[in-house]
Amino acid sequence: MKHAVLLLTFLSLSIAPLRGESPDTVRTGAYVISVHDISFHDKEYTIRFWLWFTYSNPKFDFTRQLDIPNAKSIDPPEVIRDTVDGKFYVIMKMKCVMKESWNVGDFPFDSQQLHVQIENTLFDKNALVFLPDTAGSRYEQEMAIDGWSMKKFAVGTGRNGYETAFGDTRINEQHTEFATFNIDMEIQRDALGLFMKIFLGMYIAFLIAMVSFVPRPSELEPRFGLPVGGLFAAVGNKYIIDSLLPESSQFTLVDSLHALTFFGIFSMLVVSAVALKLHERGRENLSLTVSRYGAIGIGALYFLINLGLVVASAY
Repeated sequence: MKHAVLLLTFLSLSIAPLRGESPDTVRTGAYVISVHDISFHDKEYTIRFWLWFTYSNPKFDFTRQLDIPNAKSIDPPEVIRDTVDGKFYVIMKMKCVMKESWNVGDFPFDSQQLHVQIENTLFDKNALVFLPDTAGSRYEQEMAIDGWSMKKFAVGTGRNGYETAFGDTRINEQHTEFATFNIDMEIQRDALGLFMKIFLGMYIAFLIAMVSFVPRPSELEPRFGLPVGGLFAAVGNKYIIDSLLPESSQFTLVDSLHALTFFGIFSMLVVSAVALKLHERGRENLSLTVSRYGAIGIGALYFLINLGLVVASAY
């Protein structure tokens, strides 16, 4: 969002007077200090970084004109001003809470793209363009993102378009573009430990249900009680994991593994019901055979499909 307090200045200085002129170049770089407080449920994370600008145009004032459109909140920065080789030099220590649409399809074997987009609120692309300081832009090598590792880091430039002229009648079309300086990061989750932690309850529930094949088909209480108990435990585990993730219409790995577990336990109940019916009709040998091969089939299919889903998500 453009800051309303700057709109009058924007109308008088920004767009039309500069249409025929070459835009001024602002050399810009960033040093990321930390990324933390990653919240999937709230769709946000916090980032701290140094940001610097070198430019010649005295009308630029990034301490007042800075905007990060995809930020939820921006703390007042620490600012250092200087001149370097006759140019203005400004360095700012930033702390922002960023909004992010997480991709949870492969959770917990996921990697996430973090994007910080910086622009000037007053001067459009006809007045200002960014030149990235790729040599100086880095991230803190000892930065620890709890449960994550940094896979890629890059800075670059782009444009951000707004389908409005912000009320400026001198512009014929309702479209304005601003130059952007972008910080792009890819982080990958350290998944193995988390996978075991969140899915252990589900697998234990399935194994408890599998124990129901040990008693004879005529023993109703364990044959049907254990799978039902395992089913409730698996459902509880699903609710716990869902509370950690944002709402999504996407069918995720979490959904797939739990759906497989629910179907597997339901299959146990079906096999036990068939075996019980055969036992009541006096076909005890066939009843035991159905029970035995049902247990082997359900267990083998559950293991193989689980393995396939996990490997597909992890790699």
